[in-house]
Amino acid sequence: MDYNFREIEQKWQKRWVENGTYRVVEDKTKKKFYVLNMFPYPSGAGLHVGHPLGYIASDIYARYKRQKGFNVLNPMGYDAYGLPAEQYAIQTGQHPEKTTFENIDRYRSQLDKIGFSFDWEREVRTCDPIYYKWTQWAFQRMFKSYFSTSSKKAQPTIKLIEHFELMGTENCNALGTEELHFTAADWAGFSEKKKQEVLMNYRIAYLADTMVNWCPKLGTVLANDEVVDGVSVRGGYPVVQKKMRQWCLRVSAYAQRLLDGLDVIDWTDSLKETQRNWIGRSEGTEVEFNVADSDKHFTIFTTRADTMFGVTFMVLAPESDLVAELTTPEQKEEVDKYLDYVKKRTERDRQMDHKVTGVFSGSYAINPFNDEKIPIWIAEYVLAGYGTGAIMAVPAHDSRDYAFAKHFNLPIIPLIEGADVSEESYDAKEGIMCNSASSKFSLNGLTVKEAIAATKKFVTEQGLGRVKVNYRLRDAIFSRQRYWGEPFPVYYKDDMPYMIPKECLPLELPEIDKYQPTETGEPPLGRAKIWAWDTKTDKVVSKDLIDNKSVFPLELNTMPGFAGSSAYYLRYMDPKNEKALVNKDIDEYWRNVDLYVGGTEHATGHLIYSRFWNKFLYDSGYSCEDEPFKKLVNQGMIQGRSNFVYRIEDEGADKGKFVSFGLKDKYTTTPIHVDVNIVSADVLDIEAFKAWRPEYENAEFILENGKYICGWAIEKMSKSMFNVVNPDMIVEKYGADTLRLYEMFLGPVEQSKPWDTNGIDGCHRFLRKFWNLYQNGFDEGEATAENLKSVHKLIKKVSQDIETFSYNTSISAFMICVNELSQQKCKNKEMLKTLVILIAPFAPHIAEELWEMLGEQGSVCDSKWPTWNEEYLVESQVKLGIAFNGKARFEMQFAADADNKTIEEAVLADERAKKYLEGFQVAKVIIVPKRMVNIVLKK
Repeated sequence: MDYNFREIEQKWQKRWVENGTYRVVEDKTKKKFYVLNMFPYPSGAGLHVGHPLGYIASDIYARYKRQKGFNVLNPMGYDAYGLPAEQYAIQTGQHPEKTTFENIDRYRSQLDKIGFSFDWEREVRTCDPIYYKWTQWAFQRMFKSYFSTSSKKAQPTIKLIEHFELMGTENCNALGTEELHFTAADWAGFSEKKKQEVLMNYRIAYLADTMVNWCPKLGTVLANDEVVDGVSVRGGYPVVQKKMRQWCLRVSAYAQRLLDGLDVIDWTDSLKETQRNWIGRSEGTEVEFNVADSDKHFTIFTTRADTMFGVTFMVLAPESDLVAELTTPEQKEEVDKYLDYVKKRTERDRQMDHKVTGVFSGSYAINPFNDEKIPIWIAEYVLAGYGTGAIMAVPAHDSRDYAFAKHFNLPIIPLIEGADVSEESYDAKEGIMCNSASSKFSLNGLTVKEAIAATKKFVTEQGLGRVKVNYRLRDAIFSRQRYWGEPFPVYYKDDMPYMIPKECLPLELPEIDKYQPTETGEPPLGRAKIWAWDTKTDKVVSKDLIDNKSVFPLELNTMPGFAGSSAYYLRYMDPKNEKALVNKDIDEYWRNVDLYVGGTEHATGHLIYSRFWNKFLYDSGYSCEDEPFKKLVNQGMIQGRSNFVYRIEDEGADKGKFVSFGLKDKYTTTPIHVDVNIVSADVLDIEAFKAWRPEYENAEFILENGKYICGWAIEKMSKSMFNVVNPDMIVEKYGADTLRLYEMFLGPVEQSKPWDTNGIDGCHRFLRKFWNLYQNGFDEGEATAENLKSVHKLIKKVSQDIETFSYNTSISAFMICVNELSQQKCKNKEMLKTLVILIAPFAPHIAEELWEMLGEQGSVCDSKWPTWNEEYLVESQVKLGIAFNGKARFEMQFAADADNKTIEEAVLADERAKKYLEGFQVAKVIIVPKRMVNIVLKK
């Protein structure tokens, strides 16, 4: 019987649905295992062959764990909010929900064809009100919480209010944006609005004026990873820095816990290091600097206060409020011009681009160690979000300060004996201090380590500042000026935010006539007519009814994309629960994700935010684990293999003439990308090319051996390079099991590798060979020693490889085993049954069909994973190469325990040895165990 993969795959995909094969329920009699993929954003382009790489890798592991006896949760859903759908809505007037649902249907169709073991009954969509009700609920809880510096966890703000009523800010141990001081009597005298403003200083979800990446063309704030080289990734529109009132999440409060958590999770060292750098913990000192001829002062944070005597200028971040305060009238025009320049630069641009720019403010600071005046500059290399947005510059011992000082001809004072700073800054981590003394204080003669300790003590005792731990991690900007996102469940009374009752969630998106900002610059929700909150009826009503007594305006911003993806792993556990994010008993069964698979591009975005979000829910008792993802595997990227045709560009030549790759060096040519789907083994389908590019319908093609051979290159897979391969085409031509095997066979899961359709035939031929093993009947008798050795060798290899995600070497082992069993003419039913069980995670369709062919009941998914027996792997015989004077001549088989004397006698007595021995004497016999025998001859 032929291997009819199309019929087989359609049959089993249908049967899996009918039988609920992948439906999962909590079962306390079984150990749980939770596998999760970073869920996709359903773009209009659909899946290309690079997208399923991680899904296939995790699906293999999920199926394997199920066969190992685990109760496996393997869900899938859609990150369904996003800017592309909104932009399409702006262009066409079509509601983004329609576009999104059409894209989801296409994704689902493509995913189903590949044969994943997802429990689709647990599907979530972030744009579904049933889902985002719980995103809104979590936001409200963050609004009603603060971070306690004593317990290091979130607490309800009601506790903070009670403390203010009794003691004011004394010993309140609440982390705030600013350090506030007031008494209980002060609190009692505050107006309602003033109290709300004070609480806003401490809330975990809070409103603040903050610098953002503003894209006027898109009419929205963008995250750092949505901006490259000063333009938006989506559309390539200019992005500027702008101060706006935004919702923020106090992610920075969890910085230390986010760091500590990295020690208890199984992630790669490189990914952990990326997160550590992003969080950026540093221990240092905050020091107060007075402004010369003024009553103003400001604070800087430094990790090296011992270098204070080397400060020759101060630098303010362009966004700092101090810029306006300290810029003198004489310098205002120059400063304003510089600030306009910086507005067009994102923080990423400023961090990556080390060109030197800056402007003098006109003011001077006083060095508290020696009372010398220091000029205050403004420069883009200082960022407002880290430390205090102001730095003391020590050019002798910092490379960026050094470049700045050299550029603007500012003093450079070395502080380490023997330091040469004539050409570059000097690393001041070791050495003896010099040039570091005044009438107040001296560090001269101390080692750097001693100087650091002495300086911290001096600053603290003299009241000049305090020792402090600082973090680079910023609070997350949580507002987007878009329509297509989760609405904030917030209304405004006296310009202060209040939460709608949780019983009224979800607050759903209203209908609007256009998806652009309003003519007055409000976000798209400003167009909604029914978008006000009636506190008497607790309902959404017309904006015309706003009276600021019982009807109030609702928030016009929506939440960003990461809002819906931050706690989705919890919702998968209990997706239809209308009363809670997740039932407590269900959460305590599944607990957290055992294996999370996704791309490295989420290292500093999604993974930071989701860990923060989960820690908050853990503090509040809604998640039973502090860390959401125990093990993380980053799949590599599948790159495209582009093809080119070569158009001849010789002067006077026909512009419609193309030359084959091997002949192109004879001409001046221009390479043109060609659709890889009309190329097979680098041979162009010329008629298909003419149909694809009708302007070349009459073109001439100069061939090689009757064929047009295309050139090729490895590039990113993208539509613009015409190298996108649709998995549907691969499934149609070769089958889903072939696609699954080939994607894993390309190389290690974690590595990027090029896609080459030319190589897929090998995996397809292997599956046909695998199928043919089962077409000659089955033998119920005993397996031979060779059968047992081949199969148990495979069991061991595949079992070990799956645990380490070395799927490519597993597939090689399958190929070797099938070759061996074919040569052995193996018909043993037990051996062949074991082979089906082993290949089931990799190629589930063919495995199910052969499982049924073997007469087995139920699904192969529920078969028991086999164990190997080392006894069958012991070599009973060894094959040794026989060489004469180092030249290999033939091979001989020996018992594995044969001694050297027996081997030597057998080799010298072999008929094949006689012609090499003739005319020579045996000088000696060298036997390399399990490898070879070398007969050394002499005349």
